[in-house]
Amino acid sequence: MSLATPKPSSAAPVGAPVGIGWRHPHYAELLQTQSVLDFIEVHSENFFADGGAALSVLEQGRACYPVSLHGVGLSLGSAMGIDAGHLEQLARLVERTDPVRVSDHACFARVPLQGQTVHAADLLPLPMTEAALAVMCANVQRVQDRLRRPIAVENLSTYVQWCDAEMDEPTFLNTLAQRTGCGLLVDVNNLYVNALNAQLRGEHQDPLATCQAWLDAIDSNSVAELHLAGHVHTGDIVIDDHGSRVVDAVWSLYGHAMHRLGSVPTLIEWDTDVPDLSVLLDEAERARRVSATALADTRASQGVPA
Repeated sequence: MSLATPKPSSAAPVGAPVGIGWRHPHYAELLQTQSVLDFIEVHSENFFADGGAALSVLEQGRACYPVSLHGVGLSLGSAMGIDAGHLEQLARLVERTDPVRVSDHACFARVPLQGQTVHAADLLPLPMTEAALAVMCANVQRVQDRLRRPIAVENLSTYVQWCDAEMDEPTFLNTLAQRTGCGLLVDVNNLYVNALNAQLRGEHQDPLATCQAWLDAIDSNSVAELHLAGHVHTGDIVIDDHGSRVVDAVWSLYGHAMHRLGSVPTLIEWDTDVPDLSVLLDEAERARRVSATALADTRASQGVPA
């Protein structure tokens, strides 16, 4: 299938590849406008049907842009293992779409309850233990074997904590990538949300410094994609709601990520209170500018010609 992806003009800053989450309100408009984007990302589970309007729209989008598939339902950390039916549906979608990336989360959702399997319909955090890591590795490997490609695994925004952690999150994710060959999807907004909530719990840390240290600890060779989004501060908790523009602190962290990780494909996520398409495109353009500046600064500091 040929792609006719619009290209930035020669005057545009040379930054990281940037895409947006393609949501229902913008299906038709994005196809009509052919906006300047390097890729689009959709939630995999919305396109599991074997036919119908949704799959038809995705096929039209795939003809115009590279597509990244981002899932929320694999439950990669579940001790029950991967749901075979879910994995088969994902595999069929991957075969149809040939996406540039496939991703899901470092979480669990499926648990046994009174002899039945219950799905929490949420992304629940894992204990950072060797046992949880072994489960994740086995599940990720099963998914990759079926899809015949590596996947990327995303860090969570978390609102509860386990007491028996044996390692920090970067160590957990780096080891996962080393053992399975998977990539990592680093959600910069999730890092900041977690740091703000830690501060609200009375942990006396500077949120920006905490996030920078996290980014410095992650294996740069494993990072396949970055996510940027908005969040809401409710007073006693900060929620990763993907319902507003990226805040200045997260843009600052994104610049740090570019310095540390290089030109990693970057997604603007917006899932609630979805605004006009022009707002998402404006955020995507800002990501392009911030990444271009950071990458240029990195080259200059290394003595590399522009």
